[in-house]
Amino acid sequence: MTDDRDLLAYLDFHVAAGVDAALDEAPHDRFAESASRGRPASESRPAPESRPAPEPRPAAEPVPAPAAAPRPPARASTFGRSAAAEPGEAAGDARELARTAATLEELEQLLARFESCPLRFTAKNLVFADGEPTARVMFVGEAPGADEDRVGKPFMGRSGQLLDRMMAAIGLDRTNAYVGNVVPWRPPGNRNPTPQEIATCKPFIERQIALADPDILVCLGGVATQTLAATKDGILKSRGRWFPYRTERREIRLLATLHPAYLLRQPLQKRLAWRDFRVLRAALDARA
Repeated sequence: MTDDRDLLAYLDFHVAAGVDAALDEAPHDRFAESASRGRPASESRPAPESRPAPEPRPAAEPVPAPAAAPRPPARASTFGRSAAAEPGEAAGDARELARTAATLEELEQLLARFESCPLRFTAKNLVFADGEPTARVMFVGEAPGADEDRVGKPFMGRSGQLLDRMMAAIGLDRTNAYVGNVVPWRPPGNRNPTPQEIATCKPFIERQIALADPDILVCLGGVATQTLAATKDGILKSRGRWFPYRTERREIRLLATLHPAYLLRQPLQKRLAWRDFRVLRAALDARA
């Protein structure tokens, strides 16, 4: 600073910028400092003007609380509840609707309008079934993949091609076999269906099996086996085994085997699947 004018200009700048109090790193008791200089803190401030006490206002009447606005009713779906319904409620809707289907065609139409499973809104197509509904053997997989979702039929991709070759090895094809899935809509990203999604879709696959009424049910993979055979064993432990499966009409035999998609990832396990398919062929020949 060269002179007092520069110092004043410097102070004016800080005041204009809002810096109107000097602070220090250590706290200061300004009241104590004023008392030590002989000026009580009360004298450093002008006494407030005395004002007459305001007259008391009359008590205001209580204002009634506004009535709570009624909640709008939930959007009613065409069939079942909305996709945000509780899992138990969605499964209950599925059971009620599945019972009303007298034919496979009616069941497919019900599924096409069923809205209680969120997968319906993320998939491109309903993947209901393929093959001959009156066949003696029915294959049930887990859920559609990207190829199946695009085409609208089960087992259309690489795993489907492998399944066709496996069936052909024992004299079967889609003219004398019926193919479906536990979950008829593709889960996003080809992930596994959740237990809630399986529980919601289970009544439909059960009704589909009952209407098709095959002699033998073949579960492809662990999800289908655990869902329909009521077992908690993994597929490597349950494959090659027969389980009883009860429909509305009768008890049929259920055979567990490996999923073709798993065999594509683990080619050495094809030998186990071949054993299972030979057991299937023998069972079909025994009841020919």
